[in-house]
Amino acid sequence: MSFLFSAFKRSREVNSTDWDSKMGFWAPLVLSHSRRQGVVRLRLRDLQEAFQRKGSVPLGLATVLQDLLRRGELQRESDFMASVDSSWISWGVGVFLLKPLKWTLSNMLGDHKVPAEEVLVAVELLKEKAEEVYRLYQNSPLSSHPVVALSELSTLCAGSCPDERTFYLVLLQLQKEKRVTVLEQNGEKIVKFARGPHAKVSPVNDVDVGVYQLMQSEQLLSRKVESLSQEAERYKEEARRACRAGKKQLALRSLKAKQRTEKRIEALHAKLDTVQGILDRIYASQTDQMVFNAYQAGVGALKLSMKDVTVEKAESLVDQIQELCDTQDEVSQTLAGGVTNGLDFDSEELEKELDILLQDTTKEPSDLPYNPQETFYINSVPNTRISDAELEAELEKLSLSEGGLVPSRKSPKRQLEPTL
Repeated sequence: MSFLFSAFKRSREVNSTDWDSKMGFWAPLVLSHSRRQGVVRLRLRDLQEAFQRKGSVPLGLATVLQDLLRRGELQRESDFMASVDSSWISWGVGVFLLKPLKWTLSNMLGDHKVPAEEVLVAVELLKEKAEEVYRLYQNSPLSSHPVVALSELSTLCAGSCPDERTFYLVLLQLQKEKRVTVLEQNGEKIVKFARGPHAKVSPVNDVDVGVYQLMQSEQLLSRKVESLSQEAERYKEEARRACRAGKKQLALRSLKAKQRTEKRIEALHAKLDTVQGILDRIYASQTDQMVFNAYQAGVGALKLSMKDVTVEKAESLVDQIQELCDTQDEVSQTLAGGVTNGLDFDSEELEKELDILLQDTTKEPSDLPYNPQETFYINSVPNTRISDAELEAELEKLSLSEGGLVPSRKSPKRQLEPTL
């Protein structure tokens, strides 16, 4: 740890390994610390306090910041604001910081040390914060129109930008990316956003100013109607209390005041409806314009894609495909015929030969030699086949006795035992 808290050598050539190892540790740590804190502005003094351990302060942080400035990862706040048109920023808000005279003299004399109080901007973190603010605006109700009051946008971004200076730096970054433009109108600053994430913002024109004024009028009328509604309710309550107290004249005056207030509310409602109707038509026309542009782009793309496609070419191509398919079918039929090698078979003769073979299989002669003992054995086996009539006759000859069924005598018609 003492090695990391020690100062850098005067030159990297003295010990490049020592220099690179400490720079590789502190440079990413400074940027990651700022990202975790959600800040884009950093000072040497703040970093020394943040990284202080047991009373020890890192002695090489100034060298680390100088190296980050040299690589373009950090930029002086004053230099960044001077690189963008920041004429709309008020001097009274304390955002544009003038470099003290000693800083200017040190730069002129060639001393590039970073003063402890000088504000530096993390370029990459500022780009990330600008993208976050742009997404926040796109997902808010303010995105219904590209022009919004700077005060309303500041309120919307209060959770993302920790202070006013960061908010102005973010706007300058968006202005540098040509995604917003800032204009002062009648003492009030308004911001115009680009219509798409990849589109460039156009200058504020009379239409934008007119729509913005209509939106402000709508908000003013809405607040006035709400205030008068509360006033009418208050007159009504006063009339009720006067009636309970028996003060009839006072109650009548309160009711008359209530009626006058309600008439004013009706008139304001009519004006508010007119303004809202105009705004609705403007929003609808903007949507129609977007759809028209999409149609126009689609037609252009379709024309470009079908530049060389005609009906005649399509018909010719279909005819060629059909001709090739017919040729392929003929080739397939020719190849399916096969090669017979000069042998032609008659199907009728083959069927006759098959019938002869089937007849021969029903008369399979025995190829074994004659055996007289086999004949004797066959003749000695009794014929066990008995007809149904003989079986019925045998059953009639059976009689029941007390001990069971007893056959009377053997039938002379059939000798069941073999005769030797």
